[in-house]
Amino acid sequence: MTDLAATDDLFFERTGLDRARVEGILEDALDGVDDGELFLEYRQSESLVLDDGRLKSASFDTAQGFGLRAVDGETTGYSHASEISEDALRRAGETVKTVKTGRGGTFAAPPTGTNRSLYVADNPLNLVDFERKVKLLTDIDAYARARDERVHQVSASLSGQWQAVQILRPDGTRVADIRPLVRLNVSVVAAKGERLESGSYGTGGRISYDGFLTPETWRGAVDEALRQALVNLESVPAPAGEMAVVLGPGWPGILLHEAIGHGLEGDFNRKKTSAFSGLMGQRIASPGVTVVDDGTIDDRRGSLSVDDEGTPGQYTPLIEDGILTGYIQDRMNARLMGAGSTGNGRRQSYAHVPIPRMTNTYMLAGPDDPEEILRSVKNGLYAVTFGGGQVDITSGNFVFTCTEAYRIEDGKVGAPVKGATLIGSGPEVLTKVSMIGSDMELDPGIGTCGKDGQGVPVGVGQPTIKIDGLTVGGTAV
Repeated sequence: MTDLAATDDLFFERTGLDRARVEGILEDALDGVDDGELFLEYRQSESLVLDDGRLKSASFDTAQGFGLRAVDGETTGYSHASEISEDALRRAGETVKTVKTGRGGTFAAPPTGTNRSLYVADNPLNLVDFERKVKLLTDIDAYARARDERVHQVSASLSGQWQAVQILRPDGTRVADIRPLVRLNVSVVAAKGERLESGSYGTGGRISYDGFLTPETWRGAVDEALRQALVNLESVPAPAGEMAVVLGPGWPGILLHEAIGHGLEGDFNRKKTSAFSGLMGQRIASPGVTVVDDGTIDDRRGSLSVDDEGTPGQYTPLIEDGILTGYIQDRMNARLMGAGSTGNGRRQSYAHVPIPRMTNTYMLAGPDDPEEILRSVKNGLYAVTFGGGQVDITSGNFVFTCTEAYRIEDGKVGAPVKGATLIGSGPEVLTKVSMIGSDMELDPGIGTCGKDGQGVPVGVGQPTIKIDGLTVGGTAV
């Protein structure tokens, strides 16, 4: 959403910058290149962590700065500083000029404007006082311990940030956005004799803290973390081998994000280092598989009213009925590939260059009853929640660890298992999807994506799906 008045107060009035002189510095620095911008950022962030009834840490941080980028062909010049002043901007301008080839490129047109806002701009850090935040965490600890005598340890954390950005181009275009982001996490360790098992649950979004203060929300988070811990107390060693795997709805979409989503980002495909390079218009998934990247959902963790280049967030189909139809694009890679930006130019902060990144990436619902999907499996695995994972973009090979999973025997969900990993290839796994549930869910708002040393908030989602013949690494002998 364009909110220039609010960000002008942060970046011009507060710092004493003269807008006309700043625009002159920008025009001089970017004269003769293909694209670029001045990115101004002001950010407040805080984190509170409670462990076993005691406030373990509490932090508050304020940061501000700018990043100046010049793009000439495939080359990027970038300079950033935490000092927002005309002198610092001039020095940055001299630095980025070094990328100029002298060929006198035509400067790219600005992004299309928008007045749409996907989240409330109020600063969530100021709306709830410190004492209420601490009380929320202590209430979580007390409630978890009262719920079950097997609770051995409780950890809870609350974090939030408020980010204001303004993006200026030498043609006079200015775009601004004010972005809230909050998250609540609960972790429970349960004990049975000498055995300890854990469960966790998190929730968040581009919202205020108010929603977390209601007992319905935070008690629900505790109940889910405790349920998972108690399930894992009864888990048996996971089987190993190739078998049918059913992925639950919501957070298991992280496998889709990592194993397929990264491979559809524009930079990997322009450089032909993705397993999906050169496959546009071809079938890469089973019929019925439709995957989108959607930055336009209100209040979602991965949503953006505008991206970090000033392009409005968009709904971008990537795979339609199994056919590859789109890539995730920032401005530079889109221009070099003869396409348009999809609103996915993102950066961690002013100190980082924007690159193609996902927003909320998910698979659309299908026609199948989730219960029927489970009944169709004679011998397999039902994966409900994932932990960490790794993927190789070039080959598409991935390994994911299940934090909650069950045996499926004769169409019925059986015993919980521990130590299950899913091993496969992104390009192959989508071709093995044989059933797609009608129960599409988005994750509860906890995703953070890492790429090129940058972390940004994202969302994932999917319905229940059945994958025929996926390799499961287990601990059963």
